[in-house]
Amino acid sequence: MKLMYRASDINEANIVAGLLRAHDIEAHVGGYYLQGGVGDLAAFNFANVHVPDEDVAQARLLIAQYENEANDSDDTCADKRNSRFLLSVILFALILMVIAIIVYSVK
Repeated sequence: MKLMYRASDINEANIVAGLLRAHDIEAHVGGYYLQGGVGDLAAFNFANVHVPDEDVAQARLLIAQYENEANDSDDTCADKRNSRFLLSVILFALILMVIAIIVYSVK
C-alpha cells in the first residue's frame, strides 16, 4: 500500500477515503491513535490515506479533483465574504449619514 494523501485531520482523511471507496478503490485511513497522543491540542498531519499499489494512478486523479473542488469552493466563500463586508460598510456609512442629517437638522 502506498501513502496517497496526508490529511489535515482524521475527518478529512475519512472523507478522502470515502471518495476513493465510492470509486471502488480500497483505502486505509491511518493515524487514529497518533492524534490522541497530542491531548487537547489540535493535531495536524497525523491522518493518512493509503491505497493499494495497483490503484495509485486512479487515486491520484480522484484526489486531484477533490483538491481542485476544495480550492474552488474556498475562492467562492472568500468572494461571498468580501461582498458581505462591502455591503456592511456601505450600510454603516448610510446609517452614519442619516444620523448626521438628523443631528444637524435638529440644531
